[in-house]
Amino acid sequence: MTQIGNANTRHRVSLPDGTEVTLSWAAATDTGLRRAVNEDSFVAQAPIFAVADGMGGHAAGDFASAAVVTRLAEHGGKPALGTPDIDGALRLAVQDMGRGAGVTDEGSGTTVTGVALGLIGDEPAWIVFNIGDSRVYRLVGGVLEQLTVDHSIVQELVDAGQITREEADTHPHSNVITRAVGFHEAPIPDYRAIALEEGMRLLVCSDGLTKELTSYGIRHFLISGRRPEQAVHQLVEAAVGNGGRDNVTVVVVDVLRVARPERAPDADG
Repeated sequence: MTQIGNANTRHRVSLPDGTEVTLSWAAATDTGLRRAVNEDSFVAQAPIFAVADGMGGHAAGDFASAAVVTRLAEHGGKPALGTPDIDGALRLAVQDMGRGAGVTDEGSGTTVTGVALGLIGDEPAWIVFNIGDSRVYRLVGGVLEQLTVDHSIVQELVDAGQITREEADTHPHSNVITRAVGFHEAPIPDYRAIALEEGMRLLVCSDGLTKELTSYGIRHFLISGRRPEQAVHQLVEAAVGNGGRDNVTVVVVDVLRVARPERAPDADG
């Protein structure tokens, strides 16, 4: 388990286009009730917030998740990130895994998901990325939306219409993922850009949370926790209390303010 970054109640980021963004965030992780080791890792350090859930046995899984968040954290403190920065960090993390102690003959790997502040064209945005079944959610105006799509066997069955979303939660292959960072393969993240909105709340989490809480439960705690640290505490506590079958890691990020630069009037006429 590797934790990079601390909670921050008010942090201002100046994007390259002049937009000033004020963020608040908190993060926490718990081993849960059935695992001996916590193989989750996270980075919560503007402009990057990410969670990695390691696999491959406790030594290899822990090393893999740590490698990913350590490489992503190298971009902490920058004004913004782009997809090439994330791609490069993940490729370096795979190289680190290959050199690391505790790696099995089959290799080690991890899921990863997160958000990074960036610019899409001239517009400030969150760049959402994921490999595996850790997730990102957005809460705006009381409406919760899952922003990532799981890379898993059960998600493929849901997409094909062979099982329902409810059946997927209890499917015997619910832990089988179809894409990971590591195992001697090139990492291939999915990307999605979403608008940067004042008042939005983002949740980045490992599947240890989503195994124990429904979307309704997640929404409830995101709304009831007024500050990020309250929401994080309530989510982790509820997941462990509901069974704690896996490591649980949660990062909550609030966008408190978005101040765009004043544009000079056109000189035409």
